Amino acid sequence: MRPCDHISGQIAFIRRILLVCAIFFIVTSAHAQPAMPDIASRKEKIHISAKNLMVDGEGKYGEFSGNVRVTQGSTVITSDRLRILYKARQGKKTASGEDTIEKIIAEGRVRITLDDKVAETDQAVYTTADQILVLSGANSKVSMGNNSISGNQITLYRADGRIKVESSSDKPVEAVFYPDDSDKKESE
Repeated sequence: MRPCDHISGQIAFIRRILLVCAIFFIVTSAHAQPAMPDIASRKEKIHISAKNLMVDGEGKYGEFSGNVRVTQGSTVITSDRLRILYKARQGKKTASGEDTIEKIIAEGRVRITLDDKVAETDQAVYTTADQILVLSGANSKVSMGNNSISGNQITLYRADGRIKVESSSDKPVEAVFYPDDSDKKESE
């Protein structure tokens, strides 16, 4: 392998990482509010900053580490680490011949903010095959305004819109909901 082939392979992988971050935005926003427009259709740039980026072509992963911050418009994801795992595509190749993303893992003080919706957790894992996002950690919480749901593990099923919240042995699932002003007016 020529040195320039290795460098162009690394550049292609970095492009895939940026695409994966866009997918992560789509997944997190799709669960936050079903009626929300598809974030991929927005023309805003995706900006990623971190102290380090390590790409391992043989291990088939890329990892941003140290004060990771991903932004697109009003959407922000912060974490200590963001790892993207990929595998060789079986059968049909994509137009660009790229590998497929298998899993995205954000770890350490994960916070996903989209307008007035916020998810906080120790770890967020998205698997592309089943389109499932799992938030796990003792203080995992999803909130929208004053309303919130918390538990040890929150599973968001993107394919059908289901959400499953699980407790730990020492802390129950908790949900806090406030009626909005329109509900008060109708009941008066």
